[in-house]
Amino acid sequence: MLLGVASLLVGNLAAIMQTNIKRMLGYSTVSHMGFILLAFLGAEAGVTAALYYAITYALMATVAFGVLMLLSNEGFECEQVSDLAGLNQKNAWYAFLMLLSMFSMAGIPPLMGFYAKLSVIKALLAHGYVWVSVYAVIMSLIGAFYYLRVVKTMYFDSPDALDHKIEMRRIAQWVLSINALLLLLWGVLPESVMHWCVQAFNQSMIG
Repeated sequence: MLLGVASLLVGNLAAIMQTNIKRMLGYSTVSHMGFILLAFLGAEAGVTAALYYAITYALMATVAFGVLMLLSNEGFECEQVSDLAGLNQKNAWYAFLMLLSMFSMAGIPPLMGFYAKLSVIKALLAHGYVWVSVYAVIMSLIGAFYYLRVVKTMYFDSPDALDHKIEMRRIAQWVLSINALLLLLWGVLPESVMHWCVQAFNQSMIG
């Protein structure tokens, strides 16, 4: 519990101060791991929620860092939040993929991130951890601020005067697109993934 509570606090407070998006995502990882740690307080339901959250985070992080990789090219490294200014005007699809990742990390429905956080909180409430649940919700609201800041930069800020060429890498595009759309599909229909998580937990107990 202490590690989970501390991870949420340190991760979110450190991330909210970052202008470097890679550092921001790095510190936000600490807060996501805090959710996973707290999930283990919820016994069986918590363990399956933790596994679902881990799968969700893997998809979200792959999309976010993948888009940053695709936006980087020779002579330009996409590292600052400001480097994403006006991305929707330059490449609407990349902006949409990043939007899905940021919204999911923020826990906005109907994406996987929302159901992952909800599953953890439900497991905590079921075992009487009310104050921990309230604390987790508050930390999520703080986290939403810096994720939405990225979306605001992509869609509402003016593009950089220095126009960097965005390379179109087809295979990487397809992989990231599938990952991002899974965040939406498995957020709307989470039962299949959650059922798999329950089966994995039961198998581990038998083993």
